[in-house]
Amino acid sequence: MTPTPNIRCIVSMPFEENTYVVWRSDRTDCVVIDPGLEPDLILDFLHQSGLVPAAILNTHGHGDHIAGNEALKDAYPSAPLIIGANETPLLSNPHLNMSAPFGWSVVSPPADQTVREGDVIEAAGLRFEVLDVPGHSPGHVVYVLRTQPVRVFGGDVLFQGSVGRYDFPGSDGRLLAHGIRTKLYTLPDDAIVYPGHGPTTTIGHEKRTNPFVQG
Repeated sequence: MTPTPNIRCIVSMPFEENTYVVWRSDRTDCVVIDPGLEPDLILDFLHQSGLVPAAILNTHGHGDHIAGNEALKDAYPSAPLIIGANETPLLSNPHLNMSAPFGWSVVSPPADQTVREGDVIEAAGLRFEVLDVPGHSPGHVVYVLRTQPVRVFGGDVLFQGSVGRYDFPGSDGRLLAHGIRTKLYTLPDDAIVYPGHGPTTTIGHEKRTNPFVQG
């Protein structure tokens, strides 16, 4: 079982996107998940904390979750950029990654590694299991740490009282709901969900109360 990690949430405006820095207390390397539109906030925290990214993980390729990839790769070129295998086209296309419609043109460096369901990422002394949960975007993945309790870095799949939008090009609401029920709702009720926007929640709470996808 992965040791209990430290987790810092850094919120990037204007979409209040959550970037997560995850690390073990006995190490100075870390994992950065979904670097957003204000990468200087992430870099400042890393510098102040003496942390060095061992990997940069993207749950999906929408602009607000990949906008900081370039700055992180520039600062830490040896940290591999990792994303779901079916999500790579979004990295280089501002229309596919939904940044162009909002007035940005976000282009990310290419992925150094792609993952799909069943893969495991071992970085910074942490072991992330990969789940494919498409529907918000075509190749969305979720990263699961088998700590006690389990910790789920879910991107824009499941929120407190809501789910990821499925009115974007490439979205599919039925596929999203199916993935939540079959992949996330089968995790322990006390599993903590660290979403791409908004506060943390638990699997059990969402199974009982989520109006969009009930358990």
